[in-house]
Amino acid sequence: MKDRAVTPDFSSFSAAISACSKCEQWEKALVLLYSMKDYGLQPHIRTFEAVVSACGEGGQWEKALDLFGSMKDYSLQPNVTTFDAAIDACRNGGQWEKGLVLFDSMKDYGLKPDATTFNAVIGACRNGGQWEKALDLFNSMKEYGVQPDVIISNAVITTLKNAGQWEKALDLLDSIKDYGLQPDIITFNTAIGA
Repeated sequence: MKDRAVTPDFSSFSAAISACSKCEQWEKALVLLYSMKDYGLQPHIRTFEAVVSACGEGGQWEKALDLFGSMKDYSLQPNVTTFDAAIDACRNGGQWEKGLVLFDSMKDYGLKPDATTFNAVIGACRNGGQWEKALDLFNSMKEYGVQPDVIISNAVITTLKNAGQWEKALDLLDSIKDYGLQPDIITFNTAIGA
């Protein structure tokens, strides 16, 4: 853009960063984020969300968490969506403990997790072989006013299956009907494999 004397605006940067995020081009997303100040532009919370997500999808959980922590330098406070992106980066990077710390810290910001948050943190626990924590999180969803869905249920059943907890996997399969959920083929295949 500099070569053609076109001055990018916030929308230009947002679109480019979003494209980088979707294509797992975390390095380019970071370059764009940091170059916004060269044009006198202040990143928005959604900008950080996209770059944190790009770093997480690119396996750069440390960069994602550093960036998440740097939002305060821009006078930005994380929201549920930026927490979701950071927790998902922990899931992708095998950092279940850090994902749980982030999850627990949401209340410090007055935020309540949503289904996406639970999916990410339960996925982090699944990847870390933490079946008890995954099951505790699943069971705590009602406390937060979040309705489990089949995807989250499947993640917990998979976690239980992988840990050899077949009885608990079958118990969960029975109980998801109490949530008004209809098990799908993945649910049944996972439970059968337990």
